[in-house]
Amino acid sequence: MGDFPQVTLHPGKHKRVKSGHPWIYANEIAMTFDAKALPPGTLVDVCNSGGELLGHGFFSPHSLVVVRMLGRGRAKMVSVDEIARRMDAAQTWRRQIFSEPFYRAIHAESDGLPGLIVDRFGDGIVCQLNSAGMEQHRSEVIDAIKRVFAPEWILLRNDSSQRRLEKLPDEVEVVSGAIPSPLEVLENGVTYLCDPAGGQKTGWFYDQRFNRAMVAGLCSNSSVLDAYCYLGGFGLLAAESGAESVTLLDRSAPSLALADAAAARNSLSSRVSNIRGEVFQVLETFGGDGKRFDVVVVDPPAFAKSKKDIQAALRGYRKLARLAAAVVAPGGFLLAASCSHNVDTQAFALETSRGVHEAGRSSRILRTTGASPDHPAHPHLPESAYLKAILMHLS
Repeated sequence: MGDFPQVTLHPGKHKRVKSGHPWIYANEIAMTFDAKALPPGTLVDVCNSGGELLGHGFFSPHSLVVVRMLGRGRAKMVSVDEIARRMDAAQTWRRQIFSEPFYRAIHAESDGLPGLIVDRFGDGIVCQLNSAGMEQHRSEVIDAIKRVFAPEWILLRNDSSQRRLEKLPDEVEVVSGAIPSPLEVLENGVTYLCDPAGGQKTGWFYDQRFNRAMVAGLCSNSSVLDAYCYLGGFGLLAAESGAESVTLLDRSAPSLALADAAAARNSLSSRVSNIRGEVFQVLETFGGDGKRFDVVVVDPPAFAKSKKDIQAALRGYRKLARLAAAVVAPGGFLLAASCSHNVDTQAFALETSRGVHEAGRSSRILRTTGASPDHPAHPHLPESAYLKAILMHLS
C-alpha cells in the first residue's frame, strides 16, 4: 500500500469515515502488533476490512481518537508547501469577514489541519499543536506560519487538555520575536488587553465575538452583569455601546486587573466596576439582596470535560440559569453560554429553560447561536460545534 504504514478498520466500521467524518476511534480499528508499535503522529493509509483505501491521516495509538484524517487518496509527505496552501485557503474567506487581523486563523479539522489551532493577534501568532501528528510536524507548521502570516512573534501554547489526551507534554514556548505585555486585542471597536503566555487557552476567546456584539446592541442605558467575564469581553463592549453601568465578575484577580486596565484604556472606567468571587456564590448573594440587572451574561468554562461529566454539567447549567434569572430585572435579557462540546444544544437549552422557570420567571428564547465564523464547524464532526449561546427575554 505504498511507502506509508497501513491501518485497517474492523468490519462495518468504515461508514462514518467514508461519509466524511474526520476521526477514527480506538474501538473501530484493528490494533495489531505493528499498529501498536507505530510512533504517535505517524502518517498512515487507512483501509476498510476489505482492503479498500479510505484515505490517510495521523495515527496516535495512545489516544481515544486513534486516527485524524488528513485527506483522501494515499498518504504523501506532509510538506511546508501543503500546510501553507491549507492555511492560505483558510485566510481567503476570513479576510472577507474580518477587516482587522484579529481572529482565529486556523480551526483544526474544520480547516483541514487536524489538531492545529492558530490565533492571530495583529502582528503576532499564538499556536497550539493539539495532536500528535501536528507535533511531529512542528517545524513544517512553524515554517508555514512564517510564510503565510510573516508574524513579528510566534508563541506556542502547548499546554492544552487535548495534548494531554494524546500523551503530549505541556509546554509554553516563544518561538520567535518578543510578545508585547500586555497584548492589545482589537474587537468590535474595543481595545482589550490579554496575556497570551499566561492567560486561558491562547489568551483570548474570539469565538464569542458576534455574540458580544449581539448583546451589546441591547445594553444602551442599561445595567449589565458580565459573569465569568475573564478579560471583560461582553462587559467592556456593553459599556462602549452605552451601558449605564457594567459589573465584571470573575474569580481571577489577574484577569480582572487586565479588564480594569482595558476599561481605562477605552475611557470606560467611570461605568465599569468589578467583583472578584465565585459566580454561583455571588449570584446567590445578589438574588437574596434584591440586586437586579437589565442584562446578565453567564459564560462559564466547560462544565463537562468528558461524557461522564454530562449529567453533573447539566445540573450545573440548570442551577446557574436559576441563579442568573433571579437577578435579571423584569423585561431584561439573559445570555447563557456553554463551551462543553459533550453537552448538545438541545440538552443545554432544556436545562437552561428549566432553571429560568425554577427562578419563577417567564421567558422566551430570542436566539440560539454558536461560535463566530472564524470557528467554523466541520459538517461531519458535531464536536466542532462546541459553543452554544441562548439569548432570552425575561418577564
